Amino acid sequence: MDILLVAAGLVLLLAGGEALVRGAVAVAGRLGVSPLLIGLTVVGFGTSMPELVTSLQAAMIGSPGIAVGNVVGSNVANVLLILGVGALITPIACARPTLLRDGAALVVATLACVLAALAGGFGRPVGGVFLVLLALYLFVCIRQEDGAAGAGAEAGGWPFWLGALAALGGLALTVLGARLLVAGSVRLAAGAGIPETVIGLSVVAVGTSLPELVTTVTAARRGQTDIAFGNVIGSNIYNILGILGVTALVHPIEAPPGIVAFDLWVMAGTTLLLLAFAWTGRRLSRGEGAALLVGYAVYLGALVVVEA
Repeated sequence: MDILLVAAGLVLLLAGGEALVRGAVAVAGRLGVSPLLIGLTVVGFGTSMPELVTSLQAAMIGSPGIAVGNVVGSNVANVLLILGVGALITPIACARPTLLRDGAALVVATLACVLAALAGGFGRPVGGVFLVLLALYLFVCIRQEDGAAGAGAEAGGWPFWLGALAALGGLALTVLGARLLVAGSVRLAAGAGIPETVIGLSVVAVGTSLPELVTTVTAARRGQTDIAFGNVIGSNIYNILGILGVTALVHPIEAPPGIVAFDLWVMAGTTLLLLAFAWTGRRLSRGEGAALLVGYAVYLGALVVVEA
C-alpha cells in the first residue's frame, strides 16, 4: 500500500507539473511577457515545483531528511544520472557563456548551501539570503540576454482561460501528489526500517527529477544539447536557492547529520566534476557520460552503507 502511495504521488506530481508549466506559459504569453522571462521564471519554477512542494510538505510534518535530501539528492541525480544518460545519447555541448555565468552561479549556490548546512541548518535568514541570491541571478540573466529576448511572447496557443485553468489544476495536482509522495515515503521508510533520509535522497529525489530527465533526454535526441546542459545547471540553481530558500522561509529546517557528513560533499564534488568536464572539452563526451552513470551507481551503493 505504501509503495502505491509513492507511485500515485509521483504520477500526480508529474502530471500536475506539466499542466502547471503549460498553463502558466500560455497565460504569460497572452499577457505579452517576454520568452526569456517566461523561461527563467515560469518554466524554471514550474519544472521545479515537484521538488518545492515535496520539500515544503516534508518540512511541515517534521521530516528534514526528506526535505533536504530531496534537494541534495535531486542535484546529484541531475548531474550523474540525467546528464549521464543525455551524454550517452549524444555528446552534450557546453556553451562558454553558460559555463561562465550559470556555472559560476551554481558554484556560489552550492557553496552557500554547504556553509548553511555546516552552520546548523536552513533558518528564515538563510532562506531570505538564498532568495536574494536567486533574484540577483535572474536579474543578471535578464540584463545580459534582454536584447535577444524580443519584445514579447507569441500570443498563440491556448486561450487565457484555458491556460489559467490548467495552471490552477496543475498546482492542485502537484500539492496532492506531494502529500501522497511524502506520506508514502515516510511510511515506507518506517515499515522497511530504512532511514527516511535514504528515501529522500534516492526515491523521492529521482522521482521529483523526472521532468528534468524527460527534458534532457528529449533535447539530446533532437540535438539541442545546449538546452540539455542549461536545463540541468538551471535546475540545480533553482533547487538550492529557490526550493531551500522558500522552504526555509515557510518552515525552518535542520540539516540532517548524515547529509552534512556525506551527501552534501557528494553534491559539491559532482558539481565541480561536471564543470571540470565541461570546461576542459567544452562538451560532455559519451565516455564522460558513462563515468557519470557509474558514479551514480557507486553513490547509491554508498548511500545505503553510510546512511543505514
